[in-house]
Amino acid sequence: MRRRLGAPQEDDESSIDLTPMLDVVFIMLIFFIVTATFIKEVGLDLNSPDPNKTPPPPDPDKQSIVVKITNRDRIVIAQRDVDWRSVRANIERLHAENPEAPVVVVPHADSSTGALIHIMDSARQAGVYDVKLGNMAE
Repeated sequence: MRRRLGAPQEDDESSIDLTPMLDVVFIMLIFFIVTATFIKEVGLDLNSPDPNKTPPPPDPDKQSIVVKITNRDRIVIAQRDVDWRSVRANIERLHAENPEAPVVVVPHADSSTGALIHIMDSARQAGVYDVKLGNMAE
């Protein structure tokens, strides 16, 4: 089949118009961008102290309730190993002796976050809201 030089050429294949599909993609993109800005992640704000900074001298009137977590998640309060279930009772007892004392949690670098959260929750349940994070033990 011969074509003439001046005659318009006809395509044998039909073409697909992609403009409506691109419009839908751009609308979806705008929708996801707008909705993504309103999503807030829930987390725990935790500021660990600077290891190079020397801590202030302890106030003799305000002793701390120090709770240490070992590398195997054992809990030590007042140089005694304490069972997980009795952390709250020990903190309540020490808080009754010195109501102004904050709870200072000193975790080991290899301890789990669950142990830290358990101690912080136990302190809150014992009525102590001044809970601090001490320098990590080696």
